[in-house]
Amino acid sequence: MHTTVFHSAELPQTERLARFDDFLLHSDHPMRITAPDPGPFEATARALDLGPVNIVELTCSPSLVRRTPAMIRAADPELCSMVFPRRGALVVTQAGREALLGERDFALYDSSRPFSVRMAGRGPVTLVRAHVPRALLPLSARHTDRLLGTRLPGQEGMGALLTTFLGDLAADRVRRTTADIDRLSTVTLDLLAATLAHHLDTGPRLPDESRRRTLLASVEAFVQEHLSDPDLSPRDIAAALHISVSYLHRLFRSRDTTVTELIRGLRLERARSALTDPRLRDVPVHRIAADCGFREHAAFTRAFNAAYGMPPRDWRRQAPRVPRG
Repeated sequence: MHTTVFHSAELPQTERLARFDDFLLHSDHPMRITAPDPGPFEATARALDLGPVNIVELTCSPSLVRRTPAMIRAADPELCSMVFPRRGALVVTQAGREALLGERDFALYDSSRPFSVRMAGRGPVTLVRAHVPRALLPLSARHTDRLLGTRLPGQEGMGALLTTFLGDLAADRVRRTTADIDRLSTVTLDLLAATLAHHLDTGPRLPDESRRRTLLASVEAFVQEHLSDPDLSPRDIAAALHISVSYLHRLFRSRDTTVTELIRGLRLERARSALTDPRLRDVPVHRIAADCGFREHAAFTRAFNAAYGMPPRDWRRQAPRVPRG
């Protein structure tokens, strides 16, 4: 569940920087923050805990976060973290390297080594940070150390799947069951490991089951991103992930479903959610269906009725009007 863990607007302006510095200093891996202009400082941090995986979305005024050797001696949970900017730019420094990150670039850093993260620019920066226990990654520190403090591309390929997946999780406000949290934690670990292995060219060292789960998660992330395209097909998905169509179908046989059923199910779930969104109450049902990738309204109505036991218009009328946060 998402939790706002720090919100500077609730504090007097003169105390905001000091209070956020204290918040970071007393985190599980202590850090300190300084800002070139502490007067108008603002920071809002929201966290999502997925078991051993922690994801934070932070919007912050230009500033510098540092972790020093003394802080490492005080507390080191041995975390492996990745970070990327959603707005603005970041400079990540570790292991004698410096990475300038633009939108969707990402970098890796380790809580056991000194590092700094600078939020650059004139306006607030929004970043997403995910950290996992290093012991849970199926890659040795000897390999991952080669990536610390380097810019890794997140606009395409494995990097795009990882940043899109984490960005969507950070932005989502949906309440999740314990089982969902466990599954998302596993997917996050697998996707991070697969992305790092890709950049290290150590893909074959990942366990077969981990690679399979990562590919399945990648398929779902790609489908979610392209649901509005009525022509989305297994061939498109396979081409995007650089696998054959036959291998894609074999992956889904292990789940006792098909790629086509996944696409239809995700489209229906998105439509069902949209029909209960009060912000969309004036949008016609046929428009929602089209936005979810259904080419024919009649086919959408039949599929929705078969999945949820009533036509979409009836669903919209009877569903509670729960505001989306």
